[in-house]
Amino acid sequence: MRYWWVNQNQTYRHEVAGGYLWSPKRKSNGGVNPFYESMREVAPGDIILSFADTRIAAIGIARSHCYECPKPPEFGSAGMNWDAVGRKVEVKFTELGNRIRPAEHMKILGPRLPKKYSPLLSDGRGSQSVYLAEIPVVMFAALRALIGYEARQTLGVAESWNDLDTAADTPLRDVFT
Repeated sequence: MRYWWVNQNQTYRHEVAGGYLWSPKRKSNGGVNPFYESMREVAPGDIILSFADTRIAAIGIARSHCYECPKPPEFGSAGMNWDAVGRKVEVKFTELGNRIRPAEHMKILGPRLPKKYSPLLSDGRGSQSVYLAEIPVVMFAALRALIGYEARQTLGVAESWNDLDTAADTPLRDVFT
C-alpha cells in the first residue's frame, strides 16, 4: 500500500463527487510532468489524501489502476490547455468533517515532508505545480493522527495502522506530548 497526496483546487468537487482522479498525460507544452506520471503508479488499495482550499478535505481509497480516459466534461473551463485525453483512477472518496489545515501543523509535518516532489511548501501551502505526489508513511501517519478518529473510521481498522505508528522516526505519541 502506498500513500498519495492530490492537490485538487480546480477539480475537487468534480473528482470527489465523481469518485475519480483525472490528469492530462503531458504538460501543455508537451513535456513530461512527474505529477501526471504518478497516476501510473497508483494501485487499488492505495490511500489518497485530497487537499483543496488549504485543507485536507477528503480521504480516498484507489479502486483501480490508471487507464486512458477523455477529459471529464464536467471540468468545463478548468484546465483549458489540457489535452482531451488523459489518465483516470477510480477512487472511493469520503469527505471529512475535520478538515485539518496543514499550515497550522508544520512543526509536526515539516520534518516528514518528502525530500523530493513535496506536495507542500515549507510554510504549509500547497505547491501549485504538484497534482499527485507520493508521501512517506511517516507523513501519512502524522496526518492520520491529526485528522483523528474520522480518518480511522473512514479507512477502517487495518492491521497496517499499528505499523504506521512504529514506522515513524519519532513515535507519534512523543510528537503530541
